[in-house]
This record gives sequence, structure tokens and C-alpha cells, in this order.
Amino acid sequence: MRFQRISKAVAVGAALALALSACAPGGPSETASSAPAAEASGKFSVEPADTGLADLGDITTKEDSVSYSVGAEDFISYNGLTPQSYSTYNSAVTDRLFASFTYFGTDGKVYPNEDLGSYEVISEDPMTVKYTINPEAKWSDGTDITVADSVLAWAVQNTNLADGDKPLFDSVSQDLGQTIPKGPEGDPAGKEFTVTYANPDPDFAIQTMIYSPAHIVAKEAGMSTSEMVDAIRAGDSDALKEAAKFWNTGWNTSPGTLPAADLIPVSGPYKLGSWEAGQSITLVANENYYGTPAATKELVIRFAAPDTMVQALQNGDIDVIEPQPTVDTLAQLTALGDTVQVHQGDTLTWEHLDFNFTKDALFADNLELRKAFAMCVPRQQIVENLIKPLNPEAQVMNTREVFPFQESYGDVVSASYAGQYDNVDIEGAKKILETEGVDKPEVRIGYSAPNPRRTEEVAMIKSSCDQAGFNIVDAGDPKFFAPGGTQERGDYEVALFAWAGSGQITSGENIYGTGKPQNYGKYSNTEVDAAWERLTTTLDTNVHAEETKKIEKLLWDDLFGIPLFAHPGLGASAEDVLNVRKTATQNGLVWNAEQWVRAE
Repeated sequence: MRFQRISKAVAVGAALALALSACAPGGPSETASSAPAAEASGKFSVEPADTGLADLGDITTKEDSVSYSVGAEDFISYNGLTPQSYSTYNSAVTDRLFASFTYFGTDGKVYPNEDLGSYEVISEDPMTVKYTINPEAKWSDGTDITVADSVLAWAVQNTNLADGDKPLFDSVSQDLGQTIPKGPEGDPAGKEFTVTYANPDPDFAIQTMIYSPAHIVAKEAGMSTSEMVDAIRAGDSDALKEAAKFWNTGWNTSPGTLPAADLIPVSGPYKLGSWEAGQSITLVANENYYGTPAATKELVIRFAAPDTMVQALQNGDIDVIEPQPTVDTLAQLTALGDTVQVHQGDTLTWEHLDFNFTKDALFADNLELRKAFAMCVPRQQIVENLIKPLNPEAQVMNTREVFPFQESYGDVVSASYAGQYDNVDIEGAKKILETEGVDKPEVRIGYSAPNPRRTEEVAMIKSSCDQAGFNIVDAGDPKFFAPGGTQERGDYEVALFAWAGSGQITSGENIYGTGKPQNYGKYSNTEVDAAWERLTTTLDTNVHAEETKKIEKLLWDDLFGIPLFAHPGLGASAEDVLNVRKTATQNGLVWNAEQWVRAE
């Protein structure tokens, strides 16, 4: 599932990738021998287009277990749509639990998930979309999935439902009240509804139109489902306070303790089984799933540090891994020969340094200091030393919304960036610090640790920028992205992480727009906001292209942050685990985990 104007990003700590779809795997199945380790030396490219669901015949869930890891970060919450829980790590779990009307194939294109239902545009003026939920679709507790669930999904993304000047629901996506003013229209107990857009929406197909179970939220709020739907449609925020309170925090628990089973029904092919804090969470096949069943009964998501993954794969402790791509990691995987399948390719994940614009932060109100820092960051050295050995075609990335391997990249760069930060300029940076009268300013670079590659990046930046007069401090922290952690508190001058996405057209607004949920550094520019407004309210691809150029130039002129490089994708799987397929999108290898099965 995906949330409009949410980043193409999930914040990527170690190798973050947003998790959008799930529940509906795509593309033809592959045998254990169809993706040998030799693939690692092949052309760096996005996998060919997939045109639909894999045809695996009549599936009977196998009594077996397969395991996967994307990093050491623990599970956070069954509710994966809050700003605190919306990450690659948490989404690796929650995307197995909740069905969506669409999913991303390995080619990054959007495909319908016919397990849940169907949708069609029935009017272009105004833009109106009709959704039909599968008549057999039920939550795992036996409750029908209905229009009421869609009304709740709209409510949690609607800031018109508010408590004073604060949105009632703490959702990572907060614009459906403006995008779809009336919300889903249809019988709350029925299976059909329509949504009418205030303006054309380029990303309408990947709106999150169903997510949390409405009947559970209503019950915990002391209401019937119909009463909650009526309150939502009436805009009665007071009546919804208890519902919002539960949605925001009611599914949060202590590490290792799952919410009560009757509070966490699922709409997807897996449900939560058990959780060992700091070690793993086990998902079990949803025996009441109405669509194609999971191929394997248990899916274990292990919390493993990237530098332990290859050994765990070799030992058989983990079946599928997505470590952070490093030269050493690739060499280790290649050395395992035909006992593993190595998965490489371009990804829609990109590394960046973001300034902290919160009040009184070092760089907040001083563009000249931001320029000085940008002048001393050795971007080319970082790419040459850390990325090119993995992808010989890698280059410094000079955009945020377009990737170097995409056709329009050169055109966008030419229109937005003059090359002023291509080369390190120590003397120029020194001169700015002297002019600004700032002596050895401390710059804490925060990131999610441990992370060997980011530690190396910070070391390179320190070696260069300390010469210019900065005092660079490695502020890596295991809890950088945790609720209440370093990033949320703003205890940094520069944040180092990645956004991972799937090529959505409008998602960047959630990162750069004033007051948007993923605008962590509190950046604000009214011209940027206006450009996003023009871009997100039209289907005209020419407007998309021109506004993207304007946005990129404004972000360079302001130095919102400093793009570094597109992540090279690297993963591996045991040779006997079938149907593991690489994708450029934020979902990563786990995108079709429902199809993974061990060969006989």
C-alpha cells in the first residue's frame, strides 16, 4: 500500500526501502537455478517488466518456514501508518498483514491486486474512481471488509478532523481531506464505493483506500461501526477522539509483546504469530485469507545487523537477506558460489544529507553556512570509494525526484543545478566561515547505527570538512529513528539517511512541503509549496516535468540538503528458496514474500 504524497521514501536507516504494496505477488515464478550467483556480474539494470501475478497453479500452504532480514531494527507496531512506525523495517512486517488494491511489480509499475477487489475511473471531470471489494474479502476474524474500512482509511488521512490545530489522527499521510473532500461514498456495510477528487490525482491508483479494521477501532472507542462512520462523515471530531486515541497508540506495545489477538485481525495472507524482542517476529499464514494463500506457513522476519547477514545466510539461519551493499559484502556473497542467489540492480533508493531547519539549529537561518558545508562534502570521493566498486556506472546524484539511470535525469539537472558543489572547495568554505564569524562550529551528523558504510561516509566528510574549519561529530545512534529518538528530537545538525520509493509522481511533497509529516527538518519555502500544488493537481505530464525542474532548483538554491548517490541494490537468498525476485522499488526483495517456498 502507499500513501499519497508520502515519500517515495520510507526513511531508510540501513538500506531503507519503503514498503508499499504486498499481499499480491507479481511476475512469473522462477526456479532455484534461474538466478545464479553469477547474476552479480551482469548488467546493472532494472528487471524486465512483469505483467501480472505469478501463475503458481493451485497453491497449498506448505508446512515450512522461511526467514528474511533487512536490518537490526525491531518491530514497532501493527499500525504501520504513523510517522513513528512508517519505515522499511516495520513495513517488512505490516505489508504482509494488510491488503491493498494495488501492488508494485519488479518493474516498478502498478498492478491491480484482484484478491482484494478492483477499481476503475468512471469519470474524468470531476475525476471519480469506483472501487469494488471482493465479495469474499474478510478480516481474519471473519468480519467482512467493507466500505466502513475505507471510510476509516480516509479519516486517518484527513486533517479536517482535528483537535484544535492538531490533526486528530497521527498519520504519516495527511491530505485526503483536501484531495477527496467527501470521502468514500457508499453503503458502509457494502462492498462498493466511489471517491471524487477535487483535482486530478496523478497517483490515484496507489492511494491507501483500505488499511486498519474499522470494527476494531470503533469497538475500542465504545461505538458501533456505523456510529463511527456517521461521525467521520459528519466531521464530528469530538465524537472521534477516543477512536483517534486508539488508532494512534492503542496498538503500541512493549518490545516482544504483541497486542491481544482479537485487536489485530489482518486482511492479508499473513498474521502476527510471535515476537521475540531484538531477535525476530514470526508471521503465520492467515488460514482465512480469501485470495491466493501464502506459499509457506511461517515467515520469520529476523532483526539482524547488516554485517552479520552473510554468515547467517551461509549458516542457514536466515534464508533471504538485504544487507547494506558494500564491496566486502558482495565479495563474501560471490564467494559462496552456487549455494546462494545474488540479486543486484538499480534501486529507487537514494542517500542524502539533510540540514536541520528547526529554531536555533546551526544551519537553520544561515544559507552561507549551509553552502560552506556543501563545499567541503567529498561527494565524488564517497561515490568512487564506496559505490562504484558495486556499480561501475554509479555517479554523484544531483537531483532528488529523478534518478541517474532514468531518461529525464540529464534534462532536470541541466535546469536546476549549476555544478557548484561538484568539487571540494576547502578554501571557499574557510572563507565563508571567516566571513560569518563562526569558529569551528560543531556539526553532529546523525544516522542509524551501526552502519559501516555510513560510518565511512561520515569519516570522509570529517576528514574534508574539518580542514575547512568545521568540527564534524559522528552522531550515529541505534535509536536515531526510534520514537523519541535523535531524529525526532532534532538532536543533530545534519541527518544522513536514505529515502526509498517506487517512482511515485507526487510523493516528494510529503518530504519538502511546509508542515508535511516527512519533512523532518522543518524546511519551508512557499515557492516550493506552490510548485508542488501545481504538480499534484494535474495529470499533465508536461506540467509534472516543468514543476519538477522548478522544485529541484529551489531546493538547490536553498540547500534543503545534499543528495549523494542512488543505492545499488544487493540481496541474496538461499539457492533452495524459490520466487525471490529483485525490484528497484522501496519494497525490496520482501515485496512478494507470500510466494516464497522452499524447493522439494
